[in-house]
Amino acid sequence: MDQPHPPCTTHCVIIPSYNSGPLLATTLQATLAQWAPVFLVVDGSTDGSDRCADAFTESGALLEVLRLEQNQGKGGAVLEALKLARSRGISHAVIFDSDGQHDAEDIPKMIALSKKHPEAMILGVPIFSEDAPALRVNGRCVGNWWTNFETLWGGIEDSLFGFRLYPVAESLAVLSSIRGGRRFDFETQLAVRLYWRGVPPLSFPSKVTYPEKTSGGISHFKYLRDNALLFWTHVKLSLRAVCILPRLLKLRLKNRAHRA
Repeated sequence: MDQPHPPCTTHCVIIPSYNSGPLLATTLQATLAQWAPVFLVVDGSTDGSDRCADAFTESGALLEVLRLEQNQGKGGAVLEALKLARSRGISHAVIFDSDGQHDAEDIPKMIALSKKHPEAMILGVPIFSEDAPALRVNGRCVGNWWTNFETLWGGIEDSLFGFRLYPVAESLAVLSSIRGGRRFDFETQLAVRLYWRGVPPLSFPSKVTYPEKTSGGISHFKYLRDNALLFWTHVKLSLRAVCILPRLLKLRLKNRAHRA
């Protein structure tokens, strides 16, 4: 497989995958056409979907596969990949879902923005199509409000979108300091806590699609279990936000100046 350009030494793409089905191969192909290196984390998958990675590596693609014996959750999988990225001297990582929702052509654009603002985290903001499920579109409004409260409206426009770019060292420090942030609370926990550490957010609008089950679309979100997890996450983050209110006021002023 021909590489589109020489591998980047500062920015990588991390794709966590758990029983992603046939869309994993499509996602890998699209991602490798846009960027290198790519780290695939096979998070305890049992459906055999990760076998497609062998064909890419055998063809010379700059794809490194990290296999976890047991499912760790998205945050747990990303944590292991961040450790690997740090060992390779990489400073920033794009997190890109394996389920075909994101536009791989936006990866170089997001990284270009990061290179202009290496101090920032770049947070994707979903551009929904007209046929996007209403539950997906409207359901995140509550979480977005809580995230705004937890950061005093500091600039995190979407609390759940899985297409993001994070600084590696700061993200490792956050995830290593907490027990949570390993499953569907990952995006919320990491973005809010990075903001508290002084990492400014920059928004990056990007199209999102939801593949049908007939084309391989898969969701591991359990409505009651994972909404309960998110609720409890916001309760804890909100209580902490009240305790650090003076710091949040300073961060809000600082980030206003950064965005200006």
